[in-house]
Amino acid sequence: MYPTFYIILLLTFGVVQSYAKQAPAGHFRGLIRLPEVVATATLTLATFSVRMASSEERTYPTTLEGFGYGFNDEGRLRQIDQETGKLTDRIFDYQVYTSLSENQAHYEALGDVITEYVYQRLEEKEGLKKLYLPDDVAREEATFIFSTKEKLDRPKKLLVLIHGSGVVRAGQWARSLIINDCLDSGTQIPYVNKARELGYEVLLLNTNDNYRTVEGTRKSIRGSRNPTEHAATVLEKYILASQPESVAIVAHSYGGVVTVELAQKYPEFFKRKVFAVGFTDSVHASSLVPEALKKIARNWVTAKDPLDTPLTITKHDIPRHSAGHTKHEMTSYSCMSALFEFLESRYKQFQALGDVAEPENKKSKGDDL
Repeated sequence: MYPTFYIILLLTFGVVQSYAKQAPAGHFRGLIRLPEVVATATLTLATFSVRMASSEERTYPTTLEGFGYGFNDEGRLRQIDQETGKLTDRIFDYQVYTSLSENQAHYEALGDVITEYVYQRLEEKEGLKKLYLPDDVAREEATFIFSTKEKLDRPKKLLVLIHGSGVVRAGQWARSLIINDCLDSGTQIPYVNKARELGYEVLLLNTNDNYRTVEGTRKSIRGSRNPTEHAATVLEKYILASQPESVAIVAHSYGGVVTVELAQKYPEFFKRKVFAVGFTDSVHASSLVPEALKKIARNWVTAKDPLDTPLTITKHDIPRHSAGHTKHEMTSYSCMSALFEFLESRYKQFQALGDVAEPENKKSKGDDL
């Protein structure tokens, strides 16, 4: 970016040249007064700079209240009345500015605050603990996941939640649903609560949190440079280290890709410990799914059919069932009851097998599911 003064000089020279070309011969010196040209050019540039600053350098609040919003008792985002300070029934308003780019920037800034709000709620209201990756650097340089316990120790049932791609972070299924619908449909909190009721410990992965800015430089987070590496690091550092008796995974959208890659990389772990995988509108490639995963997984996808209706699948894919909804972002929330029924059914079969380290030629009861 050129200094403002330099731009003024360039603009002034351009104006003078324009006048010189248009003025009759011999009239240039008498007709053009340089101070006026400089003043005009300076004013024009100043106006342009102010307009640019208003859009490019706009600062945003760091709290929901600063944006003029709050969540009501039903977990729905609503506007705050400026005079009374109380929540109203007015929903989120995207059209804040006349500029489309500014409206989008405002929406994204609000989304960042939403992320921090969900993080805070997970800790303060849901009682979850942050576990850092890596844990040998300053915390501002690390990412983190959430756990129902600060130190997992041989959990009987462990549920791992993996969100999709994009802007979502740990604890979220879809930011757009948090803003435009409610916390229940857009966050993983209902899954955490239901899992706890059923005796699970829970881990919430943070697969999209891959970078930190350190001393002005954007750097990849060691062990979490991409979603799959993040998940593998969590698996090795926290899941395997805790020596769980059994593990279930719920993965939404691109989280299904991450899960399939984990199953490829850790086949023995999936064979011995993972008793069920619930996908919600996963976008994995069917040709890459290991055979062992097909026997313990189910994918609830968008469909007009009633919830849990079996759907046609390709020969090499995971069984597909209706999520009871036609919107991709809603599948995790809409299929939750059916998904947990599936997990519990699979767990009963897993328990019935006793020691999962069986001879490979012995057919397990789960093969017929």
